[in-house]
Amino acid sequence: MRPDLSRYPLVAAGKVRELYEVDAGHLLMVASDRISAYDHVLETPIPGKGALLTQMSVHFFDVLARALPGLRNHLAGTLDDERIPQSVLGRALVVRRLEMLPVECVARGYLTGSGLADYQRTGAVCGVRLPEGLVESSRLPEPIFTPAAKAELGSHDENVDFETVVRTVGRERATELRELTLQVFAAASVHAEQRGIILADTKLELGLDADGELVLADEVLTPDSSRFWPAEGYAAGQVQPSYDKQFVRDWLTSPASGWDRHGGAAPPALPEDVVAATAARYADALAKLARA
Repeated sequence: MRPDLSRYPLVAAGKVRELYEVDAGHLLMVASDRISAYDHVLETPIPGKGALLTQMSVHFFDVLARALPGLRNHLAGTLDDERIPQSVLGRALVVRRLEMLPVECVARGYLTGSGLADYQRTGAVCGVRLPEGLVESSRLPEPIFTPAAKAELGSHDENVDFETVVRTVGRERATELRELTLQVFAAASVHAEQRGIILADTKLELGLDADGELVLADEVLTPDSSRFWPAEGYAAGQVQPSYDKQFVRDWLTSPASGWDRHGGAAPPALPEDVVAATAARYADALAKLARA
């Protein structure tokens, strides 16, 4: 018989996930249907999103384990592990407890989002100089490591340069983080490309196990942590359609929402058509990327 969720003490709650203690060495990571944008958790959930994110992470943990045999991840059970309560079955995973590193490990292969804003202002992204003349969605000469400092809930992660990571975790560990992040990005990019999808960028979280070894943790290569674009129709110089929550961001910043993202008020509820379109994008991403 599966345990009741109330048996597990709540350890932490984030924008989308909660962590519960299973035992001294393991946590239950539960993905909700909540969605966040512009550092706000929206009041309107996206039905089925938690299960889709969980399935996507499990798929890519498996893909990466085969592509990078030396890479460790935090999974400690399957989607139907008997330690998972019935109430969260399908959107929860039993994972190893780790010492999480205070760095968001980001790899970019294309220029968009905050990376584009940095480039337009400084000619660089996180201290990495880039060629002149790049535009929205330009493919970079080679993927780059563009880390961010983790922020408190409700605040925005801050892009930092490599030397800031060195001061945070030491040069050897920082170098290891950069190399591993770019290896994961390369392997995932090949997988996505073979299925007609461009991986523009992705964010990883890593921790240390009891042996001090790096372990890939949290979610991995989901539409919440990555930008996936259809390869068909890609053209630099314009915003790309995407398999992620960009549809929500676009609606929130459109006149239709009536919301001023800089005004301090909470975002409005999402209309049904935006919820349905967002759910469809997440489902489409899983169907395409998990295809054999």
